[in-house]
Amino acid sequence: MACVRLARGRGGRARPRWTRQRHAAGGPGWPADSRDRAHHEREGRLLHGGEQRLALPLREPGRTRDGARGTGRLAVRAALIDELTTLAAHDPKVVLIVNDVGFSVVEPFQQRFPDRFINAGVAEANMIGVAAGLALTGHRVFVYAIAPFTTYRCIEQIRLDLCRTKAPVTLVGLGGGFTYGQLGTTHHPTEDVAMLRALPGVRVLAPCDSFETRALVPHLGTGEGPIYLRLEKAGQQDVHTTLPAVGPGRSVRVRAGEDVTLVACGTMVQMSLAAADRLAARGVRAGVVSAVSLKPLDPALLGELRTRPVVTVEEHSTIGGLGSALAEAAADACVPAPRLRIGVPDAYAEVAGDQGYLRSLVGLTAEGIERRVADALGRGA
Repeated sequence: MACVRLARGRGGRARPRWTRQRHAAGGPGWPADSRDRAHHEREGRLLHGGEQRLALPLREPGRTRDGARGTGRLAVRAALIDELTTLAAHDPKVVLIVNDVGFSVVEPFQQRFPDRFINAGVAEANMIGVAAGLALTGHRVFVYAIAPFTTYRCIEQIRLDLCRTKAPVTLVGLGGGFTYGQLGTTHHPTEDVAMLRALPGVRVLAPCDSFETRALVPHLGTGEGPIYLRLEKAGQQDVHTTLPAVGPGRSVRVRAGEDVTLVACGTMVQMSLAAADRLAARGVRAGVVSAVSLKPLDPALLGELRTRPVVTVEEHSTIGGLGSALAEAAADACVPAPRLRIGVPDAYAEVAGDQGYLRSLVGLTAEGIERRVADALGRGA
């Protein structure tokens, strides 16, 4: 649990404030100066008095704005809609439901299959009920919405309408972690995996790039029970150059290394690859695994725990996500637990800023990951 101190807010109510203290697992909390106006203006990424101060992402080929490397850039959203449009051409039971979002992305599907495209509006609980009914009458249903509104707002309907009935609906949650950083806590899904992982029958998938996203589509809407597909919003560097063999219960190694294995999900895979490059300069050979399937976990990850130190990296709370899932599996199998779990502290942000800025505050950068891994291995400066 992150170390927080209570500060008095408006009305005299106590509220938590992130500090520079370290939490029990040894990770950084949120900086004490994260509410300092001058500090944010220097960063140039926050909104003050209605004036937008946001750093635009660089479009330098082959490199993201925060240093993670890859082979190309394609929004996973576009890759998903492309695959769903192709799938719908061969399967007349495919239906796409949105909650008044996704425009400029979903049009290829909507224009080609208008009778199988439903805009439910900002009525997400109802949207889940409609999806359940369609799925239970034989349709292959995909619900596409921003992650907080796919999950937090609909948790009762997901539990009862989908899980209890084992309806095979695919819930696509856009903007995992701090993707929509400037919009504040309402748009920061950092507990979504924890919530859905606890529900019986839900499978949770978090691809890192467009290739993994495309490779997962044949598995979506199949079997018993819902699938939660956690995506980010913007274009991101592709890690793969061909479709990997991923799916529920299957991860994929993207870099070999004998000294430590970084097990990451989503675009923390790209960040872990960048951190592995930095660790190599210290003489640490770090491998990287993309844990595409957060529930069920790939049993092969237990082999990593048996043979070398493992560090989990996720843009999600350190409670209930990838690190927790792997620690639970390790306890059940009586193998060593992960050496370190890197993620979001157990507190909410009191600031708004772009994804890169919020990541930097909690150490979810290549440099931050490198430093914490080196410290955990006794190879710090």
